[in-house]
Amino acid sequence: MKKFLFLLSALSLLTLTGCDMFRRLAGRPTAKELEQMRVELFQRQESEHLARIDSLKRVEMALCDSIAVLDSIRQLHGTILNPSEIGGLFTTRLDFMYYIVVGAFKDRSNAETLLAEVREKGYSPVLINFRNGFNAIGIAPANDLQHIFLSLKKVKGEDFCPDDVWILVND
Repeated sequence: MKKFLFLLSALSLLTLTGCDMFRRLAGRPTAKELEQMRVELFQRQESEHLARIDSLKRVEMALCDSIAVLDSIRQLHGTILNPSEIGGLFTTRLDFMYYIVVGAFKDRSNAETLLAEVREKGYSPVLINFRNGFNAIGIAPANDLQHIFLSLKKVKGEDFCPDDVWILVND
């Protein structure tokens, strides 16, 4: 009879308390703690997903802005060239991504004359040497397309700026 009462009380204890009592005794998380862990995991994954979506939206906006700037440059009859398209750079290193090139000369003395003229107008020109022997004068360096476009609009109004001014993209 004692065994029967013990068994009956153990069975009723098991049905009333469920598995959480045994989980707690074994040092395992209870059903409530497991549910809380699931909710936290879901919230963390949702937060990471939203961060990725925000990042993609920022990239998409930057691309749209770049396309708009490129269209604006095209409307100004501006040309964008990569150094590899003109033989590559002989200059070891340029510090910025974009430069407005206001002149390119085979004769270095002509390039230095324009360099001095541009410097007198308040710009900080850079002499850029190409492997094909040309020496170019780059001004208004920038690291983003928006700034170089604004600079191009300003430079186009200068008297030293030729009609065939172009933008050097330093990759």
